[in-house]
Amino acid sequence: MKRLRILRRWFMRKFGIARLLCLAILIGLAALRVADPAVVEELRVRTFDKFQVLDPRVKTARPVTIIDIDEKSLAKFGQWPWPRTRIADLVDKLTSLGAVVIAFDIVFAERDRLNPGEAADTIRNLDEETRAKLRALPSNDQILADAIKRSRVVLGESGLPYVLTEFDKSLPVTGLAMRGEEPQPFLLDFPGLVRNVHVLEEAAAGRGLFSIKNERDGIVRRVPMIMLAQGATMPSLSFEMLRVASGSGTILTKAEKAGLQSVGVRGFEIPTDNNGQIWVHFARRDPSIYVSAVDVLEGRVAPDRIAQKLVLIGTSAVGLLDVKTTPVDPVMPGVEIHAQVLESVLTRTELSRPNYAIVAEFLSALLLGLLVIAFAPMFGPITLVAVGALFATVLMGTSWYFYTQHRLLIDFTYPLASTTSIYLTLIFSSFVREQKQRRQIRSAFGQYLSPALIEQLAQSPEKLQLGGEEREMTIMFSDVRGFTTISESYKHDPQGLTALMNRFLTPLTNAILDRKGTIDKYMGDAIMAFWNAPLDDKEHEINACEAALDMLERIDALNQDREIEAKDGGHTYIPINVGVGLNTGVCVVGNMGSNLRFDYSVLGDSVNLASRLEGQSKEYGFPIIIGSRTAMAVKDRFAILELDFIMVKGKKEPEVIYAIAGRQDTAQSEHFQRLRNLTIEMLTCYRSRDWDGALAAIERGRKGDDGHALEYLYKLYETRIRGYQESPPPQDWNGAFALLTK
Repeated sequence: MKRLRILRRWFMRKFGIARLLCLAILIGLAALRVADPAVVEELRVRTFDKFQVLDPRVKTARPVTIIDIDEKSLAKFGQWPWPRTRIADLVDKLTSLGAVVIAFDIVFAERDRLNPGEAADTIRNLDEETRAKLRALPSNDQILADAIKRSRVVLGESGLPYVLTEFDKSLPVTGLAMRGEEPQPFLLDFPGLVRNVHVLEEAAAGRGLFSIKNERDGIVRRVPMIMLAQGATMPSLSFEMLRVASGSGTILTKAEKAGLQSVGVRGFEIPTDNNGQIWVHFARRDPSIYVSAVDVLEGRVAPDRIAQKLVLIGTSAVGLLDVKTTPVDPVMPGVEIHAQVLESVLTRTELSRPNYAIVAEFLSALLLGLLVIAFAPMFGPITLVAVGALFATVLMGTSWYFYTQHRLLIDFTYPLASTTSIYLTLIFSSFVREQKQRRQIRSAFGQYLSPALIEQLAQSPEKLQLGGEEREMTIMFSDVRGFTTISESYKHDPQGLTALMNRFLTPLTNAILDRKGTIDKYMGDAIMAFWNAPLDDKEHEINACEAALDMLERIDALNQDREIEAKDGGHTYIPINVGVGLNTGVCVVGNMGSNLRFDYSVLGDSVNLASRLEGQSKEYGFPIIIGSRTAMAVKDRFAILELDFIMVKGKKEPEVIYAIAGRQDTAQSEHFQRLRNLTIEMLTCYRSRDWDGALAAIERGRKGDDGHALEYLYKLYETRIRGYQESPPPQDWNGAFALLTK
């Protein structure tokens, strides 16, 4: 059992559920093809029908003429059956015109009811002399038999689904020679047989069955060349005509264990399916090969319409119900089916579906299915569609090529259906896998990203690279100023403190998410977030600064509501103030943690600096402090104010830090321009050790209604300058910068 579990895990890891499922489907489809149910056969033969509709046989010769017992003939000579004497006249006329072989698509199963002997017995009020004279006359059947003997005539016979009379073994049958297996086990079998009257059978040069078994849908596609009827092996009417015309004494069959391969007579070998049927290459109905029987009897037929022709005698009259459906014509007289068979064989244009075609189709389906299973999961959807279209084109093109160039019927529907089934299964499994992946992404990033970004990431998971990657990112740290004091007021109300935290963290979080940010983590009242991961954000610096300003605006709105609530509730109002640090730099981002628990987080010096900048907001009196790379990226979009140099742990060079005082409207205002210029002047004097100039700039900045805006900054530098005046800084500026951090 343990080995089986190991083997199963190996298979699942090696092939995956989808591929194993496709292998099972491939095996199932192979079994379905072996069983060949009606639906599979219907799809196949309908495809062959379409080929014939698109490219029917084009007649290059007309070796067959049909003598048509049509409506005009019936109107002239009366209803069918006609007296056998008239049929004899028809045979004599055709023989004299040079017909090679005459065949009847008609069976004369009973004696002619108009025979003189029968008339003598049935006509009333005849004198005995007249009756004797009638009985002395030859029968109509004998007259027809004599005409048949003077010509080469093939009589038609019909198979029946039941036994009508016992088989008359005294009547002649066509000889049979065999090569290979015996054909009888594979032949179509009619339990019963209707033959012609004895005198006609003995006179005929040949006998053949004109019975045709329609397909399940009633369409004639295949015509048996040889079949069993009441235990006897019989040729078809058209095949017997070829035998008589060629002068062969017997017909030859070639068969193997899978069935028949061909039947032949002298000069002709006709490929058949394994049941001895020929796939007829149909042409469209051809009225030019029809000659009305009345025109033959009355001598109105040009000799070249009959001379050196194979002649079929049949009917197109609707009332006689000999109408068939073919792939190219919905209505075709049954006698013309035999004519089409003869034309196909005589012009070497018959179709063939050899036994090896099934093997080729089976192997192609197996090979293509395995190729799809092996390689389809490696390709993208566009490539898959292109490759699938190529496969379909190759299969259809190959089948069409063999049909048009070699008259071979090769089925492309089974390999195509098999491959398509596997292809659709892989697509479905890929869809299920993608949906699962999207659910995982939504679950994993639901706490980090906005719903819009989560959906974008779910729709395009290829944008996600987990496991650690270097990116240029903008990092944010935010913290609530004086939160200890606020929490003290909720010492006896922990639920109230929790509600307050949720109340201010929610708008801060929404401000970040609305600007395409990713929440890294919450640390008490602090938030860590970043931009440009996991999705690319070309404006990550701008979006981070916009988010920081949005946070301040939302906190101001929250404070206004809280102040009103405090007044209405009669309790002390303590405003919430937020400090924000932003920095841009290269970081490592990805899933970090243990095997049991991990978070999508970010690491690097730029992260540490962002945390330091957030802490500096208290000292410099600005709620938003940003690093130099962030400032350079957004200087044209926001009111940026340079604050100071600071030394960062682990770095040798100082970092210039800036404050964001507002958006572009603030940057263009007159009072901000005045304060920014004075700040630049102060910093210039300060860095050149012009303490008096720096202090003078501070004093000018304090004047005016907007002077208090930079009071924290002014006091900071004023304190430093007073200290330097009492104890001058060293000449080594690195040491001086170190002092700035104290």
